[in-house]
Amino acid sequence: MSYVEFCPHDRSWDTKKENASSGTYFVLQALSENPHTQWFVFISFSTVYLLIFLGNSAIVTAVNLDGHLAGSPMYMLLGHLSFLDMCYTTVTFPKMLVGLLLGDQTISHDGCFAQLFFFISFGQTESFLLAVMAYDRYVAICCPLHYVERITSWFCNRSTSLSWFSGFLNSALHTGLAARLSFCSSNHIDHFFCDITPLLKISCVSTALNEIVIYIAGVFVVLTPFLCILLSYVYIILAILRIPSSNGRHKTFSTCSSHLTVVCLFYGTVLLMYMRPASYSGEHDKMFALLYTFVTPLLNPFIYGLKNEEIKGAFKKIGRKSSCCI
Repeated sequence: MSYVEFCPHDRSWDTKKENASSGTYFVLQALSENPHTQWFVFISFSTVYLLIFLGNSAIVTAVNLDGHLAGSPMYMLLGHLSFLDMCYTTVTFPKMLVGLLLGDQTISHDGCFAQLFFFISFGQTESFLLAVMAYDRYVAICCPLHYVERITSWFCNRSTSLSWFSGFLNSALHTGLAARLSFCSSNHIDHFFCDITPLLKISCVSTALNEIVIYIAGVFVVLTPFLCILLSYVYIILAILRIPSSNGRHKTFSTCSSHLTVVCLFYGTVLLMYMRPASYSGEHDKMFALLYTFVTPLLNPFIYGLKNEEIKGAFKKIGRKSSCCI
C-alpha cells in the first residue's frame, strides 16, 4: 500500500482538518477562488451537469425502450456512448460542485486514486468506442450493401466489450504506477480533479517511467483511434461527393462535420494534455480539461442523437405511451 507523505511546512488548511486527514489527503484547486463568483460558477456547472445527464440519459432510455433502435447496431453504439458520457462526467462533476458549495477542496488519498482510475477508464473506453462508431458510419456510407454483413450484433457486442476491457486495463496500469509514487513536496494538486499529469508534477521521485508509459499508451489508445477516425472520414467525404443530389450532400456533410468537430475537439485536447512531459503542463491545461470533460459530453447528445429523426420519433412514442398509462 502506498503512503502519501507531506512536508511539515504545508499549513494552508486548519489544524482540525490536518489532524483528521492524518496526512493522507490532497487539496484540489477550485475553478474559482473568489467567493463572490463561486456561486455563479456553481450554478453554471450544475446546469451543465444537469443538461449532460438529462440529454444522455434520454438517449439511453430511448435506445433501450424502443425495440427498433435497440436492435440497430448504430443506436446500440450510441447508447454505449451516452452511458459513457454520463459516467465520465459523474466522476469529476459532483466532487467539484461539492467543493464549490462547501469551500472544501480536499480529497482523500484513496478517493483521489479512485477518481483517477475511473476517469482514465471511461475516457479511454470512449476513445475506442468513437473509433468503432466511425467504422460503423464508414461501412454504412461507403459500403452500404455490406453493412448488414459486417456490422452485426455480434460485432457490436464484441467491439464494445473490448473497448470497456481495454479502457479499464490501461487505466489500471496508469493508476498502479501513479500509486507507487511518493508525494512529499506538496499535497496541492494544480487541477480541479485528480488527473495523472498534475499528480506527476507534485511527486518528489522520478516520474520518467510514468511518462514513458503515458506516451506509449497514448499512441495506441488515443492517436491510433484518432487517425483511424480521420481516415474513415476521408473515405466518407469522398463518398458524399459522389452523391448526385445537392440536398443529400448538404445534409450528410452537415452531420459529418458536426461529428468530426466533436471528435477533433475530444482527441485534440487529450493529445495536447497527455502526450508531452508533465513538466510542460500549465494553466491552459484546465481549459483543455474543461473542453473534453464538459463540452464534448454536452454536445454529443445533440449531435449524435437529438438531431436524429429516429431518436426524436422514439421520444414521441415513449411520450405517447406515458400519456396513455397516466
